[in-house]
Amino acid sequence: MNQDPRAHHDGTPPPAAPLSATPSPTTSSPATPPPAAPPTAVPPTTAPPPAVPPTGTPAALTPPDLTTLRDRLDARLDAPGRDWLDRALAEAAAHPGGHGPISAWELRIAEAGRRCGQENADAARVLLLHAARADTRALTRVYRQGTAAERRAVLHALPHLTPGPEALPLVEDALRTNDTRLVAAALGPYAARHLDAHHWRHAVLKCLFTGIPVDVVSGLAERARADAELARMLGDHAEERTAAGRPVPEDLLRVLALTEPATPTGTHGRPGKES
Repeated sequence: MNQDPRAHHDGTPPPAAPLSATPSPTTSSPATPPPAAPPTAVPPTTAPPPAVPPTGTPAALTPPDLTTLRDRLDARLDAPGRDWLDRALAEAAAHPGGHGPISAWELRIAEAGRRCGQENADAARVLLLHAARADTRALTRVYRQGTAAERRAVLHALPHLTPGPEALPLVEDALRTNDTRLVAAALGPYAARHLDAHHWRHAVLKCLFTGIPVDVVSGLAERARADAELARMLGDHAEERTAAGRPVPEDLLRVLALTEPATPTGTHGRPGKES
């Protein structure tokens, strides 16, 4: 553990600064000394402010997110699981990228469910992908060849590994599936940042069609705000359900409310209508 640079090497705190003595005024009559002056208040010593982290780094790419993920995973794993994860991450970091038809770290991704438990496998796989510094080509290979669980891990890892939109084909592929867990994973921070308006709107509607809670949609409030076309699509869907005698989902009303500031009362924008 790094020591505070302000501490002494022996672990003891630095000595307090000495107080300056205030001389007593002299008088002509020593038998009647003047009253002692009240003690001077010394302001408490305050520690320097903590270092400010550098700005300009997207929140989804900051290392503390992965550190927190590792800490939480370690707390859930048993000793053999932690030992396996330590060795697998060290191996991935020592031999990143692609090596032959399949890399050793890709084999560890396949093992993660058995070694760490299915409930912890997504987090373990994200850490492995990050340790291996998987680029878009490697992520695509793992996604195309992997199981649904391994595909989810790739989607969760995108914000940490791919700053640009080059991995969008993986997100779009996941959104075309009927696997609700895969769809939910596809709607994370990477999609919020890079998915175009047309595909994003239809992804929100797919959540409503399939019962996926809209809470999984990263950046929902920001992207829905002032989106009159999304409001129109939601209104049409609500009307269809009402006409069929079916209830309107609460999530639909929640998303519709997010678009209201950009939509005049009682109207919906019709220009550029999507199908």
